[in-house]
Amino acid sequence: MHTSVFEVLADPTRRRIVELLRSGEHAVNDIVEKVGIDQSGVSRHLHILHQAGFVQVHPEGPKRLYSLRPEPFRELETWLRSYRQSMQESFSRLDAHLERMKKEVK
Repeated sequence: MHTSVFEVLADPTRRRIVELLRSGEHAVNDIVEKVGIDQSGVSRHLHILHQAGFVQVHPEGPKRLYSLRPEPFRELETWLRSYRQSMQESFSRLDAHLERMKKEVK
């Protein structure tokens, strides 16, 4: 897991673009309209998302359509799953410790 994944997703505009692309392919003009920033700003964010591997682009006539790539999200999910499991184990140990403390108090 690269730190850059978190840096890329830390930006709220890029997160809005990712949320929009969850519904499928979108042209830049569609993204501009829905995200509410100018075309150069959207293009800059799409470039960053593309460089980080989050989006793919393919031309369709005069338009360039952007869509999400699943691989970085799978990588992120795998990384988060390892921490979730670790936290669940910690909570289980804490629960067991608290139960022992309750029994000692009685």
